[in-house]
Amino acid sequence: MDSKPHHRVKAEHPLRRIYSRYMFDWETRMTTRDTNRVVRPFEWGLDWTRNWPNAHNGDLLTPELKNDFAADEKYLRTLNQYILANSDEFYSYETPSDFRLVNRVVPGERTASQFLQFTSPVQTPHPVNNTVTARWYPTKQPTKKAVVLLPHWNSKPHSYLSLCRILARLGIATLRLSLPYHDSRLPADTERSDYAVSPNIGRTIDATRQAVIDTRCCYDWLEQQGYESFGIVGTSLGSCYAFLASAHDERIKVNAFNHASTYVADVVWTGQSTRHVRAGIEPVIDLERLRHAWDAISPMNYFDKFRQKAKKILVIYATYDLTFLPEYSLQVVDQFAAHGIDYKVKVLPCGHYSTGETPFKFMDGWHIGKFLKSSL
Repeated sequence: MDSKPHHRVKAEHPLRRIYSRYMFDWETRMTTRDTNRVVRPFEWGLDWTRNWPNAHNGDLLTPELKNDFAADEKYLRTLNQYILANSDEFYSYETPSDFRLVNRVVPGERTASQFLQFTSPVQTPHPVNNTVTARWYPTKQPTKKAVVLLPHWNSKPHSYLSLCRILARLGIATLRLSLPYHDSRLPADTERSDYAVSPNIGRTIDATRQAVIDTRCCYDWLEQQGYESFGIVGTSLGSCYAFLASAHDERIKVNAFNHASTYVADVVWTGQSTRHVRAGIEPVIDLERLRHAWDAISPMNYFDKFRQKAKKILVIYATYDLTFLPEYSLQVVDQFAAHGIDYKVKVLPCGHYSTGETPFKFMDGWHIGKFLKSSL
């Protein structure tokens, strides 16, 4: 007879099992309801690297496009490593000189709203994408506190407006930025914000660079208006952009990351909402090669730079997230801990898409608002 002790494995509670199944089913329904996801062909996109400052380094001049797959991949990997070593240059820019506040009535609303507009320092082949728009929510009482809010991929113009109003009532002025290839910046030949994240490797990097630089420009304008204490809120793809902007900008002291990941490639490879992107990539390269192709835009490679700046962090993730798997947010938390960075963690009992649904959106907003009010 076996005399070794038997360790009992604690069984999952039946109600928890039912709840888990319900949440996963709900998330799946929400991530599959869109019928306009397009599987685009894989491209290295070296033409998008032409205007990057790092591409003009003597030994890294972009090779002529000769459809040499191996040479193109080698060049892009080398360029990524150069960018990582010189990322301040890659994410540098000249402050726009045409900041302007525009008043207009949004369809479906009765009163005019204010929008900050300016020309993006990053110019793309799509003129409509080169004008940056950020909806402005000032406070009623004078304040020195302000945040820039970066929404999720394929967000709609009305997304996060309630949160912006709440933050303004808490005494925190808020700019809600429209990301590259989103909202009024969406090219006419696309129905979704496909150009922000796609099987075109170079274009995805360029879109990320543009998002980071546009975000930093918002703080230039806020400084010009007399604001002094700055935070940032990023959700999903906006969380990645927010991390990169904060890592390269001393002014951003308070950071709320709503769903987070270490590698862009991992989210694309495993997320339900990016299956069509993976479908265009997987026949050509594997996950490991994709990670290296997007090294320059992956938060994992910037924790050392992040540590050099005094910052406060809130990481929010969802237990049943099928788009940014919880393990990736936990990897981010582990990196903050390993690098001695001040952070807090909040966990929502929902998924990625359901974070924006009742009652979870109120829980999410409560955590963000409380953190920003106490930290700014």
